[in-house]
Amino acid sequence: MPKRTDISTIMIIGAGPIIIGQASEFDYSGTQACKALREEGYRIVLVNSNPATIMTDPDMADRTYVEPITPEVVAKIIAQERNAIPGGFALLPTMGGQTALNCALSLKRMGVLEEYDVEMIGATAEAIDKAEDRGLFREAMTKIGLATPRSHQIKTLAQAIAVLDDIGLPAIIRPSFTLGGTGGGIAYNKEEFIDIIERGIDASPTNEVLVEESVLGWKEYEMEVVRDKADNCIIVCAIENVDPMGVHTGDSITVAPALTLTDKEYQVMRDASLAVLREIGVETGGSNVQFAVNPEDGRMVVIEMNPRVSRSSALASKATGFPIAKVAAKLAIGYTLDEIANDITGGATPASFEPAIDYVVTKIPRFAFEKFPGAEPTLTTSMKSVGEAMAIGRTFAESLQKALRSLETGLTGLDEIEIEGFGKGDDRNVLRAALGRPTPDRLLVVAQALRQGLSPEDIHTACRIDPWFIARLQEIVDLEAKIQKFGLPQDETNMRMLKAA
Repeated sequence: MPKRTDISTIMIIGAGPIIIGQASEFDYSGTQACKALREEGYRIVLVNSNPATIMTDPDMADRTYVEPITPEVVAKIIAQERNAIPGGFALLPTMGGQTALNCALSLKRMGVLEEYDVEMIGATAEAIDKAEDRGLFREAMTKIGLATPRSHQIKTLAQAIAVLDDIGLPAIIRPSFTLGGTGGGIAYNKEEFIDIIERGIDASPTNEVLVEESVLGWKEYEMEVVRDKADNCIIVCAIENVDPMGVHTGDSITVAPALTLTDKEYQVMRDASLAVLREIGVETGGSNVQFAVNPEDGRMVVIEMNPRVSRSSALASKATGFPIAKVAAKLAIGYTLDEIANDITGGATPASFEPAIDYVVTKIPRFAFEKFPGAEPTLTTSMKSVGEAMAIGRTFAESLQKALRSLETGLTGLDEIEIEGFGKGDDRNVLRAALGRPTPDRLLVVAQALRQGLSPEDIHTACRIDPWFIARLQEIVDLEAKIQKFGLPQDETNMRMLKAA
């Protein structure tokens, strides 16, 4: 299908100020979208309250408004720009994270889009509601036969306390329509439960919270999916979280491609991802679908999906070279995947070809708890990292150590660290306790426990990190011990082996 000619102006809503959970990834996506749509000859109106972005540069859009991203302000801009030139007017809200999505939904509910004859492209209001409203999403997954964690949607504290007996403790609390797990958390006792429920109800724009059964310790995966209006679907990238469920994906160490899935499991997850997009109704763009898998029995559940370009989309784009935001923008104006040139191959193939990578990409989050004196340095379902480093290597070990060095925290790799309480007796239990606490340096704690002789089985039981990753860390620690004992090798083969670790 050719691009749409009934639209002349497209408004793109940015992500606003840089906050935890919503940073430069959305500037990256928005910039791609602005460039792609201007190349197609559309007049671009950009609204973003953050002037310190690439997308607000003068040559990125025809009109740029550095104004607060609120429904009232954006409505005034639409009124001003709607009839600036003849032709249709469209709104693309999927490039600005949760801020842009929520603003677009508010404009729809206020009747602004209908009043000024503005079409929402990239994702419909119905699809956004279905994906972001926890209750509607759960119903949609049940309809297509996919499991979700047992849960109840509540609007008041009294309702939450009433469902606690059914869900049990620990319980996961997830507010609707929020970013980075804001307002959510894990409640281990009734006091924490009440506190997080009250916080979550306040954080949700719709005052709705999902109380969910605990899937702590399960393996977590993300699938980056792109779908067009002709129902062509591709998986851009499968991402695996090294940290188990219970740590927000933005705070997790992640690897691409997924390294501990069998091909059969991957194909099941792939088919489920495509079924989710079809049921939610995402027809023109990229989405991110998150799964949890019980390592004991293989039970798979759908955690959530984002009907927009997300933080993970930026990671998947950089990991594979596939420009998800650019492709999503072109799909939103009527193209299909087979009509878009594939940048990875220099246009030799269409974008309907799935990327394949023969290397490992590792992302490690960067924390700055020293700047937030009151913050608790324990990782939960609410995001706390302020940035991230990404590295590419031929093996997991190589990319992991590169990423650790790239954090600019003084690490040279899996450096030795001091563990509080170690050396004062009962060291094995001290190590197990340290491993059981999700902290920013958990991987360094795993390496330290291996150095102290704790078995990989004990480490897995304490921290629930997959045994495959622990085995790779064991290899690094063993090589380290060998060098300390015998010195650096003098032959090329062994030196190359060390450089790859």
